[in-house]
Amino acid sequence: MRVWAVANQKGGVGKTTTTVALACLLADQGQRVLMLDLDPQSSLGSYFGHSPDEVPRSAFEWFASPGQLNDETLFASIRETGSPGLSVVPGSTALATLERSAVSVEGMGLAISRALAKLWDRYDYVIIDSPPTLGVLLINALAACQRLVIPVQTEFLAIKGVERMLNTLQMVNRSRRQPLPYLMVPTLFDRRTQASVTSYRHMRKTWPEHTWHSAIPVDTRLRDASSRGVTPLELDRESRGIQSYSSLLKTLLQLDLTDSGAAPGVSPVSGVAYPQTGMTGHA
Repeated sequence: MRVWAVANQKGGVGKTTTTVALACLLADQGQRVLMLDLDPQSSLGSYFGHSPDEVPRSAFEWFASPGQLNDETLFASIRETGSPGLSVVPGSTALATLERSAVSVEGMGLAISRALAKLWDRYDYVIIDSPPTLGVLLINALAACQRLVIPVQTEFLAIKGVERMLNTLQMVNRSRRQPLPYLMVPTLFDRRTQASVTSYRHMRKTWPEHTWHSAIPVDTRLRDASSRGVTPLELDRESRGIQSYSSLLKTLLQLDLTDSGAAPGVSPVSGVAYPQTGMTGHA
């Protein structure tokens, strides 16, 4: 199982759209894919019709005290989307309460890693839609994943916010077995505007090794898919947006093949024993 996290400490940059697009493309290739919503606003869950105020089982249950998450509760939080091979764990407003309670619970930073270890043989890919704020939810996403995707809107303020995300990544890397590979993805790109073009060029110049060589364009078909509760692939397979995400997926899959830092089946987190590895440690 491969675990990717989609994160940026700025909202409105396309995290949920990126999560859904990559997930549906993987499922279309025959992969078993789970999307995990760790945002209290639950944009991902809402995308598929699950209200964050009413959902009976959500990602909140994954943060039970160590050893307290049973299989029945875990599996009850997973919902089918209607697309073959594509499942989702919706978020809920209850996730917002974790920042206060997590301080007193030892090992809370590895809650998602422990839950995913129980699902290791059930899915080929897990994609985590992360909240835009630094806290226990984002830390869990970064601790559990093997690759980080950072959508960055091609506009000045979003570019300035990248440094916060990179500082958080540097902090998390100090507690990982190995540095977390990451790729910044320019999003909401409009080649007709000077601001968008300038921002894209700035990313390519400032972070050349970590910025995707292309960009996700502004595409109303992506927004239309969200409003209808269907994946972009189901709505329009030939849209500019889905074609760009297809190219991004090829890049990510190639990076996974060539990256020696996180081989398939290897837990990146100290303290979690994933089935294939038998690695253990402290929580």
